[in-house]
Amino acid sequence: MGKRIEKAFGRGDKSQTSASHHDDEDPNRTPGHFQNDFTELCRRNAMYVIPPILPRPRRPVSPSMMPAVEDSKSRPGKKDAGKNQPPPEPETETPVDEHGEPTEPPPKTYVTKEKFGFFKPCVQVEMDNPDKQETVSEVYVRGWKIDEAMMTIFKQCWTKLDRLSTIDLWNTGLADDTLEMLASILPECPNLKILTLDNNPVPGEAWHLLIKEESPLQQLSVRYNAITDKGAELLGKALGNTTMQNTKLLSLNLNGNKITDAGVQHLATGLRMNRTLLSLSLCNNQVSDQGAQKLAEVLSRFTLTHEEVVERRKLLTSASDRKSASPLPGSKRSDSRDRPGSVRSSHAGQTKGKSAKAKKDGKEKEEKHDTKGKGKKEPADKGAKKASIVADAGKTVGKKSDKGKKKGPTQPEQENVVHQSLEVMDAPEVQNPLLDSVEHLDNGVLLLRGNHNLIHLNLSHNSIGEEGLKSLLLAVGYQSSISEFQGGKVVGNGLMRLNLSRNAFSPSSDAWQKLQTLMLPKDPFYKPQARSPDQESTNQ
Repeated sequence: MGKRIEKAFGRGDKSQTSASHHDDEDPNRTPGHFQNDFTELCRRNAMYVIPPILPRPRRPVSPSMMPAVEDSKSRPGKKDAGKNQPPPEPETETPVDEHGEPTEPPPKTYVTKEKFGFFKPCVQVEMDNPDKQETVSEVYVRGWKIDEAMMTIFKQCWTKLDRLSTIDLWNTGLADDTLEMLASILPECPNLKILTLDNNPVPGEAWHLLIKEESPLQQLSVRYNAITDKGAELLGKALGNTTMQNTKLLSLNLNGNKITDAGVQHLATGLRMNRTLLSLSLCNNQVSDQGAQKLAEVLSRFTLTHEEVVERRKLLTSASDRKSASPLPGSKRSDSRDRPGSVRSSHAGQTKGKSAKAKKDGKEKEEKHDTKGKGKKEPADKGAKKASIVADAGKTVGKKSDKGKKKGPTQPEQENVVHQSLEVMDAPEVQNPLLDSVEHLDNGVLLLRGNHNLIHLNLSHNSIGEEGLKSLLLAVGYQSSISEFQGGKVVGNGLMRLNLSRNAFSPSSDAWQKLQTLMLPKDPFYKPQARSPDQESTNQ
């Protein structure tokens, strides 16, 4: 088994030496040799069975499926027809058994293993370069328990892999302590983007630790983990609230759990302020009409709560203070009101002294010119006339600008002005959704446009009925009526794929037919059928 592992990794017998021995021989060795480090750490922890590190198996490809590549050198011309021809390969002898009868060769479409070899613990890896262990990019563990000691070993190995982008732990018996350890590993792996933890029920349901602010994850899959409304509430708070929003996670898969309408309401609350998540899957849960209505409200538009209104006013006030505190380019800092009075007075005294000295020097020069009789005497008030002309021009401009001003902008106009200034100042940063434009109702309620950044929602295999279906239809219709243009392209147009199969409503429902009519053109994989000339002639 060990020789086969070495051969698969392209390493010789020297690769099985301990990591400490390598460090003694070559102190400048690049860390991150997953196989050597993992084996040595298991030995130090006195593990009797060390799971081997194997390359992830791939589906074999038959020669008939390989693309035919033609080489010009492999086809000699007429002149070289009889020259440089390779010798014919000798015919291979067919294998025979002990009785002398020919036996069939082993199949090439699959690989056979020894008895129960498939169920033995191992760690499967994907490498960018099969000859270099430090290029491990994906790690897969299947069907054996990862305890605290093994997670400690993984932590020491994974943090040294610079190219690690995917970790997949299926049915590994994670517990509360091992899940917390895994969450502490994530910030130390900056290139890790995909984490799959399917079939790992954890009693504490602390899945929100995986998507903290310092976590680099973009895709998280926690399918069939018996997640209840408790875990959904923690995940919803981690997605976003009035003071914090997750800006990295793009896909969240919650298929096959025990989330009810109460848990969906917590997730919808997180989506009120989250503008980064693109895909949410709640397939095979316990979602009914109330949960669908909460999601539909977030996807269309919703009223701001008292806490959200207070936070919005704080953000607008701080933005206006930053704008007034920052001086405009070309303005004189000496005239700023924020500077102390002593500085302004000293600066003004210096300017007055300089101007008086310049006038005195000018008079002395004029007297010298008059006594010597050289040159013509220039009028002393020439500079004063120019200054008065410039001052008069400035006064006229100021009067014109004052005429165009209003007596006082209203509160909505002030918010719009601050919002426009924020778009100019903080364009590179992710803008808080509370700073978006709102609609003021007569009763003082503020309506905010909902989450139009979520493009995929999977609610199949639930208990959504006709009422929930109608709410989703209204939300999709509202999204279709609003488009946001940025750089000549439509951005944030809402859902593109909505899966509602296997629910409680009838497939022949009018709301379902209308919803399919709205969603079909928005599907990125939709291709309209080309009409035949006969159909076009009949329509005309």
